[in-house]
Amino acid sequence: MMEDVMLPILIVGMLFIGLPWLIFHYITRWKQSGTLTVQDENLMDDLYETARRLDDRLATIERIIAADHPDYRLASQSAPDRDLRDRDMPDRDYRREDQDPIGSRRR
Repeated sequence: MMEDVMLPILIVGMLFIGLPWLIFHYITRWKQSGTLTVQDENLMDDLYETARRLDDRLATIERIIAADHPDYRLASQSAPDRDLRDRDMPDRDYRREDQDPIGSRRR
């Protein structure tokens, strides 16, 4: 008799409490692992700055070569959007598309 009462209560409890808890637990873990950390953002900023400096150096080298060799064609003349500073850079929003746009990330 006791088994007839306890088994349905146990099944209902697992179904309505245990299963949603398990699903929400792993959804939370999945969302946390998909965000960038502050260290990742700093690394991306450093990489962008390095790319900008390398672009400036390359432009300087090309100007020096063009001054020494008048028939040298500058790469910047063939690629008008080559300068990183002239590019339209989007705001730093590294969230995934499925994340909540407001308050889901610490800045």
